[in-house]
Amino acid sequence: MTKTAPSPENPASQLVSRSNAVPLYHQIFLGLRDQIMHGQLTFGAPVPTELELVAQHGVSRITARRALQELADSGLVERKRRVGTRVVYRTSAVPLEANVDQAVESLIAFGRNTPVKVIDIVEEPAPRQVADMLERTEGAMMLRGRRIRHLDRQPLGLTTSWVPADLGVKLTKTLLTKQPILDLMREAGFVAGSGRQTISARHADPETAAILNLEPRAALLRVERVIFDADNKAILYTIADYRADRYRLSLDLHGGAKPQMG
Repeated sequence: MTKTAPSPENPASQLVSRSNAVPLYHQIFLGLRDQIMHGQLTFGAPVPTELELVAQHGVSRITARRALQELADSGLVERKRRVGTRVVYRTSAVPLEANVDQAVESLIAFGRNTPVKVIDIVEEPAPRQVADMLERTEGAMMLRGRRIRHLDRQPLGLTTSWVPADLGVKLTKTLLTKQPILDLMREAGFVAGSGRQTISARHADPETAAILNLEPRAALLRVERVIFDADNKAILYTIADYRADRYRLSLDLHGGAKPQMG
């Protein structure tokens, strides 16, 4: 098991593509917009400065400035001299109640019925977003597994899961290839008591696009999921990016009890 590897949430894995027809400033704008719209940069959070964007993406300061101005023109951030650029957009989500046991069984069945190729399993310090989701301190050690799901021998989605290393769950490429991660955690004695799932749309960064055989900035359906145990402790955080042209979500909606007549 290696110690470090690129992460889908690591800015270094989301550099702009110079072979893309989309202008560099707009690629940076789209990447930052995705982070804001999906809660990675929350209301009031500082946005990378022009110099930070220059260093991160290897672009000119004029390009970085234009990307930040486009964010401001879209009403997502506010730019003030001597203060910097901060997020003014508030994310929103509509909660839906569902039975966690049924949901977990559906996820396990889905995992068994869609072949996977495990890219890597690494032990790494948790980035801030992952640490927040798993209720750990930033830098706490995590096991992170990345795998590609296939359907009809074509890539369907890239799934990345984080499990706190202190839980002692055994993850190997062989095990994760044969069994869904929820199955492995159940065998290790961790039972899902509840969960929280968010579904959103986003654009594929160059790395994800290459993995899923897509054009950069192609549409993705992102499913983020946090699983809690019976004591309401977070035990698993998963981000799944599915190709929007090959993946659909279907929900069965049932009405409540019918009123009694008489």
